[in-house]
Amino acid sequence: MSFVTHPSDALFNGEKSFPVIPSCEHFAGSEKLILKAMSLQDTLGPIFDITCDCEDGAAAGQERQHAEMIVRVLNSAANKHKMAGARIHDYTHEAWRQDVDILVGGAGKLLTYLTIPKCTKAAQAAEMIGYIQSVASANSIDREIPIHILIETHGALHDAYELASLPWLQVLDFGLMDFVSGHYGAIPASAMRSPGQFEHRLLARAKAEVVAAALAHGVVPAHNVTLDLKNTETTFSDASRARNEFGFMRMWSIYPTQIQAIVDAMKPNYDEVAVSANILLAAQAAEWGPIQYDGELHDRATYRYFWEVLQKARVTGVAIPDNAVSAFFS
Repeated sequence: MSFVTHPSDALFNGEKSFPVIPSCEHFAGSEKLILKAMSLQDTLGPIFDITCDCEDGAAAGQERQHAEMIVRVLNSAANKHKMAGARIHDYTHEAWRQDVDILVGGAGKLLTYLTIPKCTKAAQAAEMIGYIQSVASANSIDREIPIHILIETHGALHDAYELASLPWLQVLDFGLMDFVSGHYGAIPASAMRSPGQFEHRLLARAKAEVVAAALAHGVVPAHNVTLDLKNTETTFSDASRARNEFGFMRMWSIYPTQIQAIVDAMKPNYDEVAVSANILLAAQAAEWGPIQYDGELHDRATYRYFWEVLQKARVTGVAIPDNAVSAFFS
């Protein structure tokens, strides 16, 4: 049996396609926690990324040793799935260039991404990305290292659209706690939790603007952490509201039991996956021209949506019909 044009070729005509990445990003600061997270990738499956944290993970004065530890772990057999990135120190910290030198120089071919925190204006992030690019070039790394930028200051929110347009960018993250802290008490501490984090006007506005800026530039919007570490129902509820009410497509985890709750809340349901597969198979058979399915007209505009659903199912562990797997993912 011969197959016609693949959807990634038929539907995007050479333009940049939307990043297809896991919907959960798990933070780990110490070697012990990073290794535990990598073990969890074996247990749960490769359905989440790991962020090895230099910013909050490194003890003062131990920044070099911490970054070197991350490089060692990333290059070890424990990093079986190659789904780990790192958060470096912020622009005002003297160690951020050192982080880049060590991480990119020692693991630039393995880093899933680098996260830049606490920018107060787009020019800072642009300088940091430029430095990452120069270190990558000096180390003969010819790939783009995906960049994630944290929106957690007034200045970063003001420059959100400019930040979203920077080169190598893959994700815009929203950082709740630092953002609330920057409001001089105008936002109550209760808004660091639900339901306040979704209902306080200043936070709802900020989250909506981050998502809008990200999606306008074809990058993934990622939601902040849930502070309740033990109650998975709270995590699931927060992830559901972030996805369904605000359009976030990824969320941070800071405790192992949060991972599956986030993935479950953000993954497509099986019925939609099955419909997406059927429509795309029919569209492929029609050389990507308009089709009628279940009494409805579909064309390239809807095909793009259904292709995103299938790709998201692939990275969240939702079963995809075998004929669609053969046609699109072999």
